[in-house]
Amino acid sequence: MNGLELAVQEARKALAEGEVPVGAVLMRGDEVLWADHNRREQLHDPTAHAEMLCLRHGAEAFGDWRLQDCTLYVTLEPCPMCAGAMVMSRVKKCVFGVPDPEKGCCGSVYDLPADPALGSTGSWEEAYGTAEAEECRSLLQECFRKRRTEK
Repeated sequence: MNGLELAVQEARKALAEGEVPVGAVLMRGDEVLWADHNRREQLHDPTAHAEMLCLRHGAEAFGDWRLQDCTLYVTLEPCPMCAGAMVMSRVKKCVFGVPDPEKGCCGSVYDLPADPALGSTGSWEEAYGTAEAEECRSLLQECFRKRRTEK
C-alpha cells in the first residue's frame, strides 16, 4: 500500500469522527513513521491538522526534527501553517491528493515551499488523476454536503 492510500484510510477515520476528512502519512522510504488525521474538533486544537500531527509525532519516532529523508503524503494540499512546518522540518517531498483552491499553499493560492526567502530544498507534487486523488475529493465533497444539509 502506498503512502497516499494510507492517508486516504486516515481521512476516512476523520470523516467517521466528524472531522474534516484529511489524512496524512509521514514515511522514510517504506517505513511509516506516523499516520494520522485531522483532530481539531476532538482535541479543541487549531493546530491539530493531520500534517502537523504527523510531523510532530513522526519527528519523535524518527529521533530528529530534521525530516530531510522523509516524504509526507496528505489527502488535501497543505495550508500555510502546514506548508510552513514542512519547510521548517526540511521534509524532502510532499505528495497531496487534491489541491485546495481556498487555502492551499503548495501551488494553489500561494507556493510557500517555493519561496526563495525560505530556502526550501523540498519538492511538492499533486497526485492528479490517481484513484486516491479521486477518493480524496469524494471524501471532502461528502463531508461538506453533510454539513450543508445538517444546517
